[in-house]
Amino acid sequence: MGIETGVQIPYYHAIDTPCGPAEAGYHAANFFGLHVTRKLPIRATLISTALLVWLLSDLAGAATASQTTSQTAKTKSGSTQAKSGSKKSTTRKTATKKRRYRRYERFYTSSYADDVTAGDEIEGEDPVVREAALEALGRMNGTVVVIDSFTGRILTLVNQKLALSEGAQPCSTFKVAVALAALNDAVVTREEEVVLGFTRRRRRVPRRPITMNLTKATAESNNGYFQVLGRRLGFERVSRYAHEFGMGELAGWGIEGEHPGTFPETEPAAGVGLLCSHGEGIRMTPLQLGAFMAAIANGGTLYYLQHPTTTEELTSFQPRIKRELNIGSLIPEVSEGMVGAVEYGSARSLRYNFWEETVAGKTGTCSHNGTRFGWFASWTPTERGPLVTVVFLQGGRPTFGPRAAEITGRFYRNLYDRNYFAGRATAQTQGASEETGGSGTSH
Repeated sequence: MGIETGVQIPYYHAIDTPCGPAEAGYHAANFFGLHVTRKLPIRATLISTALLVWLLSDLAGAATASQTTSQTAKTKSGSTQAKSGSKKSTTRKTATKKRRYRRYERFYTSSYADDVTAGDEIEGEDPVVREAALEALGRMNGTVVVIDSFTGRILTLVNQKLALSEGAQPCSTFKVAVALAALNDAVVTREEEVVLGFTRRRRRVPRRPITMNLTKATAESNNGYFQVLGRRLGFERVSRYAHEFGMGELAGWGIEGEHPGTFPETEPAAGVGLLCSHGEGIRMTPLQLGAFMAAIANGGTLYYLQHPTTTEELTSFQPRIKRELNIGSLIPEVSEGMVGAVEYGSARSLRYNFWEETVAGKTGTCSHNGTRFGWFASWTPTERGPLVTVVFLQGGRPTFGPRAAEITGRFYRNLYDRNYFAGRATAQTQGASEETGGSGTSH
């Protein structure tokens, strides 16, 4: 092509020296390693110029690509940081939102009191029972009612001002009345597994129904189960049975200062389900709950409760029957769940202090207008017959049903240590052995 080789020109010949196209091609060729002489024909000059343009455009493209890659990387980095910042911001917003809207219930009533016995009339009470109850209750803001279930006599009434007050929401203790009503009207059986919902959907695992029977629901105080029973019964039937069991009327006979409590005349706005699971809309007194539990403990006789306050009243005491409840055949079915509550359910705290005798009971915990309520109603056998105890507490966070059950356990322990149960344990063991052919079980 007319290019002469063999003469090497140093690389440091100034390319930026003013020159024509031929000289530019010559300098460019030498700059990129083509050793040529200055004798360049026109064709070689054009070729050299084209080569220079092509190389310079290639270098410019590479630089542009590098710059674009750098900018893209920066953009991606910025986008990643933005996304990360956005996620963090979202997380912070979510956490802030949760903190902002998380609801803590405020209580304005103290769970403790300095002297709960002020004004109590105790002349006609059983001194052993009263001493045991006072020791168990301690400084808790509450009342203890102890009843002889075979006569309706109140053996002691600690904190009479609270016990005779207008009453409070019964919480889950009302579930016992709902259970008896449902069994009596055959809307459920003890063995029936009621569907409460379904498990969460998982990959390759089908949803399964969540079921529960009456015994377990009573022992664990399951709200959903009793809401289902309430809807099956309907408000009218629930109301009829509640009044039959003594709700909304005086439980005592000639007890000065007693209030009758209240039961709603129409279905509450919250529905019959919450009425049956939480006692929503009901005001029940400790005496009403005690009389109802005494009827279950003695086989179905609802007595007027009497509280002798003088020696003369105690001497002339005579039981007064209010009415007979047709629940005798249903009591064993309900009692199984109430015993389960003490053995493994919501009232197992009773066993912290007392385990010698079988105890059947039901807890209740709820709150209303800044006050939390804690209930526990139970009975246990003694040599004098089933002894019914109702512990009702009111206050703040330290107040709840299991605490009332724990106090009841301490009360039974105090009675046991004072030989109040004397002779009962042996007779009970022999009776269980005879019924089961020598293979009885203990609870």
